[in-house]
Amino acid sequence: MSTSSIIAIDAMGGDFGPEVTIPASLECLKDNANLSLIFVGDEKLISAHLKAQGQQNSERVNIQHATQKVEMDDSPAKVLRTKKDSSMRVAINLVRDGEADACVSAGNTGALMATARFVLKMIPGIDRPAIISTLPSVFGHTHVLDLGANVDSGAEHLFQFGVMGSELVKALDGIDNPTVGLLNIGEEEMKGNEQVKMAAQLFETSHLNYIGFVEGTALNAGSAKVDLIVTDGFVGNVALKSIEGAAKMIGVALKEALNKNLLTKLVALVVMPVLANFKKRIDPRLYNGATFLGLRGTVVKSHGGADIVAFANAVKIAEVEITHNVTKKISERVQLVLSERES
Repeated sequence: MSTSSIIAIDAMGGDFGPEVTIPASLECLKDNANLSLIFVGDEKLISAHLKAQGQQNSERVNIQHATQKVEMDDSPAKVLRTKKDSSMRVAINLVRDGEADACVSAGNTGALMATARFVLKMIPGIDRPAIISTLPSVFGHTHVLDLGANVDSGAEHLFQFGVMGSELVKALDGIDNPTVGLLNIGEEEMKGNEQVKMAAQLFETSHLNYIGFVEGTALNAGSAKVDLIVTDGFVGNVALKSIEGAAKMIGVALKEALNKNLLTKLVALVVMPVLANFKKRIDPRLYNGATFLGLRGTVVKSHGGADIVAFANAVKIAEVEITHNVTKKISERVQLVLSERES
């Protein structure tokens, strides 16, 4: 499937701004002849970076000037009130106005969510947005939502997350009928709080490929592959940060063990190729890019500390969502679910 895509890049967002966002996005430009970019932010600064990359005269690259920048510690309320000409806000405005098909930003998550929801509005039938991303697993990877947009979600919200997430997984993984699991403290029907039990009833009577409750091990190494795991934002964010912390601890411990003495250093030389392959498989940069589902437009959030490889991956996710018209398909799916309930 091939289609023209225009992505608005919040060039000033994240810890490194144009030093990362511009070269990363230009790498994606090389790989996709149907992609065009609009870099949003300080025009002079962006122009200088484009010139350094040899892209100042490209027909597929444009600049939209913005006078303000959202800082990583800005409150969402402050950004909405006082930073209406920020690179983040202007990039999202371009999506709203149909001048761009998607926005990618490494900026402040709370501000990005608040701004995107305010500017783009919600898909009819969806009460709350949700953050979905990908985690590596023994089966390849697993998609998980919500990862922090909502700290307290009811059964209906969890079901809506499942409907939206299922459509995105179809696009990203090319799966016609992805499996959906509901995160719980056990797989047995009697376990869990009322929230997940009520959500399970909604999933069981839907047309989703629901496989039941799954435990936390399913996030990375369950007994069977699950394509999409649904949970509320509080649990999802805690689980995500716990996994990140565990991965960091393993990396540090392994490095210390292999540098302990001369013998372990010699062993390290032998196992280095294996470790390199392992590191590549679980490289978080290759999973960077979280989508804000439920909005009337495509917004992808990159990690604030992303490097060029990581930010490029976030842009590629936006490309796939545009190509497969994910926002429209989610809207159509939601309307179908609502009509089925009314009939």
